[in-house]
Amino acid sequence: MALQLPSLSALRAFEATARHLSFTRAAVELHLTQTAISHRIKELESLLGVQLFTRRPNAIALTDVGRTYLERIRPALAQIAEATSNSTLHQENHLTVTCLIAFAIKCLVPALADFRRRYPEINLSIKPTFMSYDASPQEFDVAVWHGLDDWPDWDAQQILREESFPVCTPQLLANGPPLRVPADLAQHTIVRTTSTLITDEWPAWLNLAGEGPTHFQHEISCGSLFLSMSATLNGLGVGMSRTSLVRDDIAAGRLVEPFQFRLPSQSSYYVLSHPEKSQWAKVKLFKAWVLEYFGALSPDAA
Repeated sequence: MALQLPSLSALRAFEATARHLSFTRAAVELHLTQTAISHRIKELESLLGVQLFTRRPNAIALTDVGRTYLERIRPALAQIAEATSNSTLHQENHLTVTCLIAFAIKCLVPALADFRRRYPEINLSIKPTFMSYDASPQEFDVAVWHGLDDWPDWDAQQILREESFPVCTPQLLANGPPLRVPADLAQHTIVRTTSTLITDEWPAWLNLAGEGPTHFQHEISCGSLFLSMSATLNGLGVGMSRTSLVRDDIAAGRLVEPFQFRLPSQSSYYVLSHPEKSQWAKVKLFKAWVLEYFGALSPDAA
């Protein structure tokens, strides 16, 4: 006898109700009546032969079985939603871009008004990521990653050349210990970017400066560059920046550069597409725009 599977509508009703712990809010989200939500939950409970919620006069709660069932079906529902989204977004006027989260927030999203002004017919879907990785080309049309141009299976163009250098808030510079020469860093808290995939450029910068501490006594370690930048902007310490990510903050006076030593970065931001998509008109337009817009901001641009 074939196993009877629950309907997708019943699963969606259960997931929304479990997330909100409210039949009413689940009904609003799914554009259904509260009665319809209740019927679908009862349908699911009848099929499973278990109670998923305990019902009280003014509240509901997941049972232990309901909590376990939710944990097991939620990834499957997310995969269905992702697959459906990817299938329906492959249209000539819809472009899916994945971008490292720090570059997306500090650079790409603020610049997109210019892209939208030029190409209003293209609808955008922005998917942030915390790392540059070898992803399936089916997940997006264009990527903005950071690295050494070591993506042999992709069409990659360098967006801009960058430099790395320490920055801090004006308040920290004015009110903290002196910060006139690199050796003064020993008296400050240093914001580091550390993870299994990311290492910051503090050691290389200190080597270029020719002096300074060999290690930092006071550190704040962050698992992503975006968190490191946030910590620096909030005055928690001196952080290592990249040109493109702090240009606006320096111009606005939110950050200052205490030293004149800048390290030319070996790694850069690249815009990439898979060869099977590189000839698509929407991909060509976006990549050309990225190279033009951000190329003009490169430190060595005339």
